[in-house]
Amino acid sequence: MNLEGLPVVTKEGTRRDHDIMIFALSTCGFCKRALSFLDANGFAYRYLYVDLIPLETKNAIKQELRERFHESVAFPFAVIDNEHHLVGFIEADWKLTLGV
Repeated sequence: MNLEGLPVVTKEGTRRDHDIMIFALSTCGFCKRALSFLDANGFAYRYLYVDLIPLETKNAIKQELRERFHESVAFPFAVIDNEHHLVGFIEADWKLTLGV
């Protein structure tokens, strides 16, 4: 997935045991909780607010995620180590997947 030129934000953290990319909405409460969870647990990660990019780019990203993971896209959508994913924010699932 080519995210070059998009406003991807990089957050530094002490935990770098996973490559984490979050697709989120700037107005989404679950997205904010997911990012807060990552911050509270010291993870380094990247995120992109897809509601702040052009519609055609947003739709292309959603289509690529849907085809790659065979999953309906809802937010937050986390791509972990380029092979796993999490949809929505259920803290127990995030803890299990990320080893918290």
